[in-house]
Amino acid sequence: MGTPDFALPTLERLLGAYHVVGVVTQPDRPAGRGRRLVAPPVKELAQAEGIPVYQPERLRGAEAIAPVRAWQPDLIVVAAFGQILPPAVLDIPRFGCLNVHASLLPRWRGAAPIQAALLAGDSVTGVTIMKLDAGLDTGPTLAAREVPIRPHENAGELEARLADQGAALLLEVLPDYVAGRLEPRPQPEEGVTVARSFRKQAAQIDWYQSAVQLHHHVRAFAPVPGAYTTWAGRRFKVLAAEPVESAVPESAEVGTVILWEEHPAVITGVGYLVLKQVQMAGKRPMSGAAFVRGREQFVGARLGSQNPGEV
Repeated sequence: MGTPDFALPTLERLLGAYHVVGVVTQPDRPAGRGRRLVAPPVKELAQAEGIPVYQPERLRGAEAIAPVRAWQPDLIVVAAFGQILPPAVLDIPRFGCLNVHASLLPRWRGAAPIQAALLAGDSVTGVTIMKLDAGLDTGPTLAAREVPIRPHENAGELEARLADQGAALLLEVLPDYVAGRLEPRPQPEEGVTVARSFRKQAAQIDWYQSAVQLHHHVRAFAPVPGAYTTWAGRRFKVLAAEPVESAVPESAEVGTVILWEEHPAVITGVGYLVLKQVQMAGKRPMSGAAFVRGREQFVGARLGSQNPGEV
């Protein structure tokens, strides 16, 4: 069971080592300017491999669960499926349901552990193989692996590394687990944090935060949906940035653009945020230095909506 790109390495490795009887994923969703239906990445891989695919809107109730039960799986593996499984599903396989989770549990339980770790400025995260129970990532764990977070790594880059590490760790522990040589261990009660899903509006930049905090913010929401502000009445994304903790003059106005070694930089609540990669609404991403060339009016402008509710 899985939906986005994060789940692909897990499915790929399972296909190479075990008999996969079926794949459960989210329904196709409208995307892009044309709002055409787009299949989840996991569905595309499963269909390419000739694996049956089931896409319930909600995996609850006897009728919705029946197709999964009919497959008679020995084990269900979950990787970023997007729904909490009810007890009726957890009880189907004789070996239970294992989850590939993108954090070192019990830190960052929930739907957005990668973004939460980056926003918090964590230097280390990891992956955990957990046996699911009825709670929100509260089940006992089989194994965990630390993954250092690189200084300028964004959510997309970190997700790709964690996806590979999680898939590898799962395949390492599965033989011992199904043979009864590896017993799940309860999670510690201390150190619990929860990473709930973010709405797109959460990516809006608050220039009154420090440059370091905004650097975390930009990384957490890159590449999608992209941390954003407004300029000239249009949405303006910051896809990569660099904090500079130099003192800002008292007369400086937060949100104002200056020039910093050929790159635009913005005065923040503490320090400057150098804009390394940006994207104007309807345009392609480009370097900050390329963007500012030929746009003399950008330097000196004040970024951000005059109406805090505008998105």
